[in-house]
Amino acid sequence: MSVPADVADGVEVPTGAAMASASLAVAQELTRLGFGPGDRVVLKAENSAAYVYTLLALAHLDASLVVLDHRQTDEETRTVVEQCRVRWLIGDAPDDPLSAGPGAPRFLALDTLVAASGPPADTAGAALDFSRWRRRTDALVAWSTGSTGKAKGIVKPGGGFLTNLERTLAHMGYRDSDTFLPLLPFSHQYGLSLIFLAQLSGASLLISPFHRVDLAIRAGAAHGATIVDATPSTYRSLLNLARRNLGLLEGLEGVRLWCTGGAPLDQGLAERFRSVVGAPVLDGYGSTELGNVSFATPDRPKGCGQVLEGIDVRLAPGRDDGAAPGSPAPETGHSAEFGHIWVRSPDALAGYLEPDGSVREQTGEWYETGDFGYLSDEGDLYVIGRSQAVHRMGHLLYPEALAAKASRCGRQVVVVPVDDDRWGSRLIFVVADPERGGPKAWRELICSLLPSYEQPNHVVVLPDLPLNRNGKTDTGQLRNLLREEHPALWGGAQNGAGR
Repeated sequence: MSVPADVADGVEVPTGAAMASASLAVAQELTRLGFGPGDRVVLKAENSAAYVYTLLALAHLDASLVVLDHRQTDEETRTVVEQCRVRWLIGDAPDDPLSAGPGAPRFLALDTLVAASGPPADTAGAALDFSRWRRRTDALVAWSTGSTGKAKGIVKPGGGFLTNLERTLAHMGYRDSDTFLPLLPFSHQYGLSLIFLAQLSGASLLISPFHRVDLAIRAGAAHGATIVDATPSTYRSLLNLARRNLGLLEGLEGVRLWCTGGAPLDQGLAERFRSVVGAPVLDGYGSTELGNVSFATPDRPKGCGQVLEGIDVRLAPGRDDGAAPGSPAPETGHSAEFGHIWVRSPDALAGYLEPDGSVREQTGEWYETGDFGYLSDEGDLYVIGRSQAVHRMGHLLYPEALAAKASRCGRQVVVVPVDDDRWGSRLIFVVADPERGGPKAWRELICSLLPSYEQPNHVVVLPDLPLNRNGKTDTGQLRNLLREEHPALWGGAQNGAGR
């Protein structure tokens, strides 16, 4: 298939068999260089076919694999290397980005490694083998901060990670004829999972310049993408681009699954996507600690869908609404009541990495996610967002639940609470409007959707919202932005439409 010149650069399509063969060749080269089972290695690079081959090769060789975002600074990388007791560092840089010294890891340039591997010499009929990696407790060390907070090293066992993906494959029905188009960085849980899902299913993996949504989506059309995965913010950008370029979505009729995750999907975006694309965007729920938990499917495009086979979800009151700290999730069954989401999964993390490199084991059968949502009577999981509650005018309110309701106005809305002696909390509603509509008009529309005690004290309109590396709204950066541009909103019990 010919590819248009303006989407050819940076587009790579490893197929199932070729992916395995190239990965085995990289594994041979790593073995020649002295890499051994259990060696802990940092992989820090941008999306590329070389990244995919090296990742799979490391799992094949039974590595303890630490994945880092390529945008992390050298200082952040140094901290991880020291904490994880890393022996190898594989990255995009042509030279060692860290100072040499006692205990310093051996550096390998990713492109040089893959180029030196050449064609596999003796892998005819061979296949990638993850059986040793499946038994490793520290198979994967991933780093997660959510929307705020200090990074945490999350230690995942290989068996839990791979079994979780096998549950996902069975639930979603991926096929060897599929072509995945991930509009995501590979260095985080979501993107990392898609690499292994493509390999496990025998599908092809389209690697495109995902940070240029227009070029990536045209590459998907040219290469026959059948599964697209992106965060809600990326789908929002896609729809905005399609509004200005009516032909952008042409050639995507073969996409059978439009999937999303990584952040809550607001109803306004879901409805807008269906009206423009003619298909539902399928939400999913999971975390770095737990892996995938639930997915909507074409036959059940409701909320975040049904919970994966073998995993249990329950709702419980949280610390802000009367439950004792550490209390177990009750066996409540399906309920339409809001609650804090607890998950019991055999695929969960082994523990968290301590500053000295040891692992603090995860204890307890149920995991408290810190998220807030509900289960429908049919068993579909709906996730509203993080479960930080605030008190206002005698009511206990959840800012992300308010934002989800307010987003029925047709734009993404984030609610930022501010402590206030009179109100308990004042609520700043931030509306993402590329057309920069006036805050007064947005306030009137939002107030029509909410009861009086949930209505905004202030409305601020921004062309877009700041995002973190995972594609989620960066609430810390948003707060700083509001403090800088609207300092008056942080003092006094005012009531207004913002500026």
